[in-house]
Amino acid sequence: MKLLQLFISVFLLIPVVAQPVRQSEDIVSTREMERINWMEFKEAVPAKINTVLLPTGTMEPHGVVNNGADNTAPFALAKHIAKRVNAMVAPTLPYGITGSMEAYPGAFQITEEAYRPFVKNILEGLAKNQFRNIIIVNGHGGGQTAVLQSIAAEVSKEKKVRILVINWWSYCSDITKEVFGEDGGHAGWNETAFIQAIDKTLVHPEKYKEEMTTANPAPGTWAAYPSPSSIGLYQPGQGYPKFDQKKADEYFAKVTDKVAKLIQEIIRKWDLAGL
Repeated sequence: MKLLQLFISVFLLIPVVAQPVRQSEDIVSTREMERINWMEFKEAVPAKINTVLLPTGTMEPHGVVNNGADNTAPFALAKHIAKRVNAMVAPTLPYGITGSMEAYPGAFQITEEAYRPFVKNILEGLAKNQFRNIIIVNGHGGGQTAVLQSIAAEVSKEKKVRILVINWWSYCSDITKEVFGEDGGHAGWNETAFIQAIDKTLVHPEKYKEEMTTANPAPGTWAAYPSPSSIGLYQPGQGYPKFDQKKADEYFAKVTDKVAKLIQEIIRKWDLAGL
């Protein structure tokens, strides 16, 4: 009896080491299509996953962040929400219809004649791989948006798939004003903050000067080719980059949340309508 009491006393003195709480495991080893093995992909799509996120962007200057910001942003967004919306993430299409900034160092311009059939082939390939829902997470505006929407309509009709095209910064313009208290811009506070939240090493505040910015002209007033600035403000006097990490993280969290909710809502309504 005394031996048992001694054992219990010693046992109670032993510190209890807390075991880490394991997060729920995913149904696939990775959400990235280029990293998953073909056999695992076959088991997962479409039986477990029938949605894919396709990040699209381009290579062009973005003030004091990386030239590939239009690729960095949609890819990070897609990776962040993939499990939540139960989707795979297709490889990013990094070249696009750049437009008025193609003259800057490191920029690339793909003509619509080359871009259109290539994107269409990609969407057709995703449909062939049995994805029912194709979500284009677009990181670059200008003429590229209209082209993507046009191709999406064609492929949806021809391949009987459901396609959603999202310009994340436009869709979340209300969040820009909520977080920053003002409008944003191309490489403005909002886009710079989004990149800062993803990888602050891609942001170079020491290179920033206010004279690097130009407010976008009102329709029908003036146009310049190439663009005189790599930071284009949507409204005069608003959207200057300020490099606030706390606001950057808040912006990223709210943008990704809103985009995820949109995707879930659109898919729910597609299903409800029997489309």
